[in-house]
Amino acid sequence: MNSIHLRQTLPQVFAGRTSIASDVWHKEISFHKGGIYLIEAASGTGKSSLCSYIYGHRKDYQGIICFDDANIRSLSIAQWVDVRRQSLSILFQDLRLFSELTALENILLKNNLTGYKKKTEIMALFEQLDMADNADTRTDKLSFGQQQRVAFIRSLCQPYDFILLDEPVSHLDDINGGKMAGLLAEEANRQGAGVIVTSIGKQIHLNYDNVLKL
Repeated sequence: MNSIHLRQTLPQVFAGRTSIASDVWHKEISFHKGGIYLIEAASGTGKSSLCSYIYGHRKDYQGIICFDDANIRSLSIAQWVDVRRQSLSILFQDLRLFSELTALENILLKNNLTGYKKKTEIMALFEQLDMADNADTRTDKLSFGQQQRVAFIRSLCQPYDFILLDEPVSHLDDINGGKMAGLLAEEANRQGAGVIVTSIGKQIHLNYDNVLKL
């Protein structure tokens, strides 16, 4: 996948509004592989919805979203499985971790499906994010900031052309946010991938090619 195109895309819940001031909604916009994009938004403007639309998790929108030239509404279940395994990774705002599993078990659950990283590489990511002592801790015993780092590591355990990160550093201090930014830039550069980040204030510091207001 080389590009993601939004063509007059708009959440259905916004359809009755007389005017929408946005760089994204109801516009023609493209995200290109290798680009780094920040989408700044106020709460309630649809940033998490946007991520869910692109990931195919929700379909309650007007307009068209395309991967390259393919309308994502036309993708079969098998095609979505392939996209999510090979081309598109995501860090949801609500993280979606399994609370009864340890941090490492949550990550291995995904990595066992993709076979993308060796366990030593995963443990190195734990070390780099100061989470090595928490690898065997159940995620429901971790702080939200620690859980964010677990979900972030999980998002790196697959190949991808684009990675979506919905408020990835909302509960992290600047030092840990900086460590995450460094790892994200390194991993995305290695794959030549596009990065799409949303924020309602606190940002992960990257060299953004484009900053859009939602």
